[in-house]
Amino acid sequence: MIESIIAAIIGLSAGVGGTVVYARQKASGGKNEAEKALAAAKNKASDIVLKAKDEALALVDDAKKEESNRRKELQKTEARIAERESNIDRKLDELDKRNEKLRKSEDEVESLKDEIREIRGRQQEKLEKIAGLKKSEAAEKLMEMTEKDIKHDLVGLVNKLQNDAVQDAEERAQTVVLTAMERMSSEVTAERTITAIKLTDEEMKGRIIGKEGRNIQAIQRATGVDILVDDTPGMIILSTFDPVRRQVARLALEILMKDGRIHPARIEEVVAKAEKEIDKDINRAGEDAAREVGVVGIPKEMLRLLGELKYRTSYGQNVLLHSTEMAHIAGMIAEEIGADVRVVKIATLLHDVGKAVTHKIEGKHHHIGAEFARKYGMSEEISHAIEAHHDDVEATTPEALVVRVADALSAARPGARNISAENFVERMRDLENIALGFKGIDKAYAISAGREVRVIVQPNAVDDLTAIKIARDIANKIESTMQYPGTIKVNVIRETRAIEFAK
Repeated sequence: MIESIIAAIIGLSAGVGGTVVYARQKASGGKNEAEKALAAAKNKASDIVLKAKDEALALVDDAKKEESNRRKELQKTEARIAERESNIDRKLDELDKRNEKLRKSEDEVESLKDEIREIRGRQQEKLEKIAGLKKSEAAEKLMEMTEKDIKHDLVGLVNKLQNDAVQDAEERAQTVVLTAMERMSSEVTAERTITAIKLTDEEMKGRIIGKEGRNIQAIQRATGVDILVDDTPGMIILSTFDPVRRQVARLALEILMKDGRIHPARIEEVVAKAEKEIDKDINRAGEDAAREVGVVGIPKEMLRLLGELKYRTSYGQNVLLHSTEMAHIAGMIAEEIGADVRVVKIATLLHDVGKAVTHKIEGKHHHIGAEFARKYGMSEEISHAIEAHHDDVEATTPEALVVRVADALSAARPGARNISAENFVERMRDLENIALGFKGIDKAYAISAGREVRVIVQPNAVDDLTAIKIARDIANKIESTMQYPGTIKVNVIRETRAIEFAK
């Protein structure tokens, strides 16, 4: 700032000098004018110099004041820093004192712990001398006493937890299953592997046999069906493992009997006509089933296989009706639990299509059905659900589990399947023998048509916790060794009876 003022003064002086020179140069113009100009220039220069000096002094005063203020601020800052340092030093001293106290306290605690350990050791020695037992033996006795005291409580707790879990699961499952079942009713037709045809009269038997058996041989050759003509009045029997061929033979014989013309040439013509009619009926049955269930986009080849199930039965249950019933039930369950309804319906509708070709292709029907589904471009979700509806393939999707549950529901429904008395008795006996094979079992009864096994245990040999374990083990063995539709309840009963006689 001061350098700027000095430079300004030097500049002004130079300007005055220049003015004087100019005035001298104008001396030829008149001396008076030169003198006046010189005087004016000197006055102006004097004023400028004085003004510059005043400004310089003012700037110097301002600089001194600013410097003084800065020094005061620096002094205040130094004072604050010094105060903070003193506070920090004081706090460090306090921390050192606290650390010292903590170290002393830790030492005291350790010494107290040592004293307590020593006292406990002496007490344990005295207790062992008084009781005559070592620590491990005393612990065992204490555990035995504690187990006896809390065993009843543990049994109650286990039963409560099991009941709560079962109640929650059963409540949800019952809601879903009952909602599906109460909305579903279907007709079940039971057919055998043979078909009986009623004749119009006894003379018709001879006409069907023909001269030297030519007619019956032509029918058997054209249809691939065995025709049994016995002493039963007014009836002949058609027998074959292929239900479609049996149906073709039945229709052909009905046409022949109605027409009255029965000879080898006519037989071939009528059988060809019957095959066309049955073929149309098969396609129509598959399409009608898909339409009834409400699904579209199924390949024609799969619908053809589905239609053939119209003439198939399993344990006396019509397979096509079983499949459509399953599709309705499974769709309701899938909708309740949030599974893919379309995948479930298609998979349940097609789950038994393998049965239509089991007499032609070796293997289990669910594996065959899954292979056909993959062959004709159906999704893996549908193919897996078809393949996993029996236990030999693990169900890894919710849709596959729904198909398996629906299959069990439809097959286990009362009246759905015909079981011979011998097979029924054998299954009841197997259930009882499985239960009696466990230790501590007194009696076992298969009741409710094999839906429940009631087991009575020996109360002296089996306690409450063991009874719970036995029930679980029996259920696991039944699952692993037997084939059955639906579920079987294992009911283990343990009771103690006190009997006394008053004499």
